Amino acid sequence: MSRLALRRQIGRLLVAGFHGQQIPVEIRSLAREFGLGGVILFARNIGEPEQLADLCFEAARCPPELPAWVSVDQEGGRVARLKAPFTEWPPMATLGRSGDVALAERFARALAAELQAVGITLDYAPVLDVHTNPKNPVIGDRALAENAADVASLGSAIVRGLQGEGVAACGKHFPGHGDTATDSHLELPLVEHTPERLRDVELVPFKAAIESGVAAIMTAHVLAPALDETRPATLSRPVLTGLLRDELGFEGVILSDDLEMKAIANHYSVPEAAVLAIEAGCDGLLMCSGDYDAQARALEAVIHAVEQERVPYARVEDALARHLRAKERFLASPAAARPPRAKALRQALGTHEHRTIAEEMARFA
Repeated sequence: MSRLALRRQIGRLLVAGFHGQQIPVEIRSLAREFGLGGVILFARNIGEPEQLADLCFEAARCPPELPAWVSVDQEGGRVARLKAPFTEWPPMATLGRSGDVALAERFARALAAELQAVGITLDYAPVLDVHTNPKNPVIGDRALAENAADVASLGSAIVRGLQGEGVAACGKHFPGHGDTATDSHLELPLVEHTPERLRDVELVPFKAAIESGVAAIMTAHVLAPALDETRPATLSRPVLTGLLRDELGFEGVILSDDLEMKAIANHYSVPEAAVLAIEAGCDGLLMCSGDYDAQARALEAVIHAVEQERVPYARVEDALARHLRAKERFLASPAAARPPRAKALRQALGTHEHRTIAEEMARFA
């Protein structure tokens, strides 16, 4: 394979953050030079619904070969990038308190309808962490419940609801971030459980989501010494390939959490982390800060690792094939149409039906 052809493929492993409410020239350049797997949206990218729909339309078509994922963290509660006139959803802990699987699926279908209206195709939800540690500074009411079986049933309902309406779901954070006492945005959390405990609690919701056909699973930047004594889960072949792929049988897309978070960046350079993540079994790399030079350096490092045969090209082929299958499933549909007109778009957001569901959930706050 020529170096040019390899460059055009490696970029499809990147899901990139960027600045501004239009696709910047740097992202277009990245897509031309390397290809691009997707973009991730934050509040900094989002204005009025009409602007967002145009942005999503352009982002999906940025790479010339395959459409890009247009992704977002839209969980509900404090992790919600889309504000009014979108429906503003309560935190997911309300669903756990309700114990209502049907309500969870109704919520997810309503959420997906609003995401689809603006052209968002991948949602980093549901959170599948079991909230067993009340001192956890980052999960808290983002978790569905404190009981693994409840998280499994409600999380699976959210997967079915999102994907039933054509939006890819991404369960997170594997192999479990619920029983940690530190924030992986700031430092590397430690998960000190035996393999038996992990299988009995933390992994239960992920098993259920896999059985429900979840399209993607996001890694956790946590160190679980019982699984890998030296590397965090995002960079661990025993965790991602040995446990998630081989033992749990997950066939979808494995996405890293943001490689620029301090849990990783305090210990590894971003280019080295990118190589280790692909080597471990990640199919996609999230780089969210909008540092275009860092994104390009990470892709160059992966290219070099493949050329030096540190990362087998078969590993890249496998990752690309998983993205392709997921994109054929979720992107080969009417999203090819132009964004809806302003009136139709506004009518799809914050509907009476959706607000009623949010009110039902809020009763359990």
